[in-house]
Amino acid sequence: MTGWHLAQLNLARMRHDLDDPRMAGFVDNLERINQLGDESPGFVWRYQDESGAATDTRAFDDDDVLLNLTVWESVEDLRAYVVDSEHVNFIRRRLEWFDRVGTLPGLTMWWIPADTLPSIADAVERCQHLHDHGPSEHAFTFRDSFDAPESVT
Repeated sequence: MTGWHLAQLNLARMRHDLDDPRMAGFVDNLERINQLGDESPGFVWRYQDESGAATDTRAFDDDDVLLNLTVWESVEDLRAYVVDSEHVNFIRRRLEWFDRVGTLPGLTMWWIPADTLPSIADAVERCQHLHDHGPSEHAFTFRDSFDAPESVT
């Protein structure tokens, strides 16, 4: 572990309201998949609103956009959860429940000092920065990731 943690924001635009039966495969498994993440190696923190997930939080102009904001010890830990656990089955099924989020990136990652947590406002700013400027040390993706800084400045 370093003096840095990886923050990640992912976005998804719902095809239907959460109480629509067509969203049941997502809604009925959300708590279980969140718990799987919470118990995964390298997991640090997950943003939760009053729903117990983040399904009541709207941080963008589109009320159909859901967000997930988490912190991990490393890119590798996050990748292992996303693609090497049962979570990958829900990635494969995502088009049943979600559309693309327009031009915003679906995933934004950035490094934070290990003793801090990201705010929703910071996550939105990083996502917008990635959209406007492409991957950089300020905001990046799995495809174009950056190592943690050498030291806290």
